Amino acid sequence: MTSAPAEQPSLEEFVDAARDWLAAHAQPRQASTGSARWGEGTDNVSVFHDLTAEQERALLDAAMAWQREKFDAGYGAITWPVEHGGAGLPSAYQRAFRREEARYVTPAPHETHSVTMSLVAPTIRAVGTQEQKDRFLRRFLRSEELACQLFSEPGAGSDLAGLTTRAVRDGDEWVLDGQKVWSSGAQYAQWGEIICRTDFDVPKHQGMTAFMVPMDAPGITVRPIRQMSGGSTFNEVFLEGVRISDDLRLGPVGGGWKVALTTLGFERGGSGARGGSYREVLALARWLGRTDDPVVRQKLAELYTQYQVQSINSRRIVAGLKAGRPPGPEGSISKLLYTQHQQALGETVAMLLGPRLTADTGEWGTFAWATFLLGAIGNRIAGGADQIQRNIIGERVLGLPDEPRVDRDVPFRDVPR
Repeated sequence: MTSAPAEQPSLEEFVDAARDWLAAHAQPRQASTGSARWGEGTDNVSVFHDLTAEQERALLDAAMAWQREKFDAGYGAITWPVEHGGAGLPSAYQRAFRREEARYVTPAPHETHSVTMSLVAPTIRAVGTQEQKDRFLRRFLRSEELACQLFSEPGAGSDLAGLTTRAVRDGDEWVLDGQKVWSSGAQYAQWGEIICRTDFDVPKHQGMTAFMVPMDAPGITVRPIRQMSGGSTFNEVFLEGVRISDDLRLGPVGGGWKVALTTLGFERGGSGARGGSYREVLALARWLGRTDDPVVRQKLAELYTQYQVQSINSRRIVAGLKAGRPPGPEGSISKLLYTQHQQALGETVAMLLGPRLTADTGEWGTFAWATFLLGAIGNRIAGGADQIQRNIIGERVLGLPDEPRVDRDVPFRDVPR
């Protein structure tokens, strides 16, 4: 349950105050018709940034500074409890603020910022001790510090429970050794939420434990990975004899799988914030004069329907969280809807642009979509592959028989790898 302020303002009072604050702290956008305006502003629709390290650092710094301004004014954690620095207001207030904020020019979001606030912070709130909540939540929500996920490994991606990075207890400390990969923003984060193997003698899902690990700890090496769409958002992270105290453990020893599912539930439920959009594809079709084409109209109708279904499912997830329910399989539905929508966006753009998509002629809003197609395919793997989402939906929602798993009751030490 979220705490409410002593005197909760009406939604109208809240919106009026938010408008005044935004007007004093940001520049208004140019008036628009509600659709993307062709040829205006940036035509960047990339799913992952293609920036130099300096450019990405500047983008992240701007996003963090804006979040601190909002937090200090009471708009940075609107639905969070008051004890963590939030406003303790219903989600309708958050949606209202976002509508008002969209009318102003504000810093572009950054994935590391989103991971910190939307994945790691809610996980600590759900499973952390009071000391951990006091230690991390306000810092994360105010963007004083950032966090990344240290989940996937070279041999444990979609099958996350197959991870082998180990944590061995040594008195009041744990010693971590192993390798993580595809860790977005690890080069910028001060903390990492890491899942380690702490028991090799029990089935794989039972032998993991979660921790918060300082990314500047001795023994941690971060190596950025160059992506085919440009940029180096992802990283390899190597851990060699990294020592952390037991008070950084999230949840009980052996309870790491539940912690991982909690974080992944938030991740899947929040999918859909990066890359091109239905509005931009509609603007492209209008500019090309193709909106009278019945095939194009059908494609646009399908994209609009997908967009609306995504929005409805997202509101359902938010309502569940507000009611105190942890993320469930509806997060997998959201993730699958998102990747299917991105695939449909790409197919429609390819149909509209044809050869323009493959040649950089400098024409606004055309070749830029190539970066979208190169990045969107990665989201079918990131955060749990499409096949994994279908398994979750089939088994946990539809009640279909479980997939055969030969390692279900086998000690992890005996599982072939």
